[in-house]
Amino acid sequence: MKRLVPLAWLACALLPLAAFAADDAALEKGLTDAMRYDRAKGERAAPSGPALQAYIQAGYLELKPSVRADYTDYRLLKKPAPFMGQTLVMVEEEYMTQYIGCCVDEGVSAVVRVAGSTAAMETFAKANACSFEPKYDPAEALTANRLGIGLPPGKYAKLSCHERDANP
Repeated sequence: MKRLVPLAWLACALLPLAAFAADDAALEKGLTDAMRYDRAKGERAAPSGPALQAYIQAGYLELKPSVRADYTDYRLLKKPAPFMGQTLVMVEEEYMTQYIGCCVDEGVSAVVRVAGSTAAMETFAKANACSFEPKYDPAEALTANRLGIGLPPGKYAKLSCHERDANP
């Protein structure tokens, strides 16, 4: 009986971690579904809005984007999240609610901090009409465009699943 008490405590301590991992998997699935291309329909398999709302509700993203420029919301994660074997650090979502010019390229992109092979992201990009930048430079992309946000030094990659990626 005395041995069961420590085991019960350990189980109680680990149970929330298992639930957290399951939640992360559901979040990742929602985002990848929004990036997945349905060739039969000629469009993304799911809208990006609900996927981002799930990240907001889970505390990974703020309700408002870090920066909005033209038609694009740039959202820095408040805490790292797993994504295709990497660490998701920023999500870009391009959409049009009001016409302000031209050239909206609706879709979503995931920027990850690379720690290991990016083969899963490359394979996904090829299979789902996405583009993949294995050496994404956030300083060039974010600072040069004067967005007022940046990422710490490191190795980054970007998976972009937009309308123009599917219809070049």
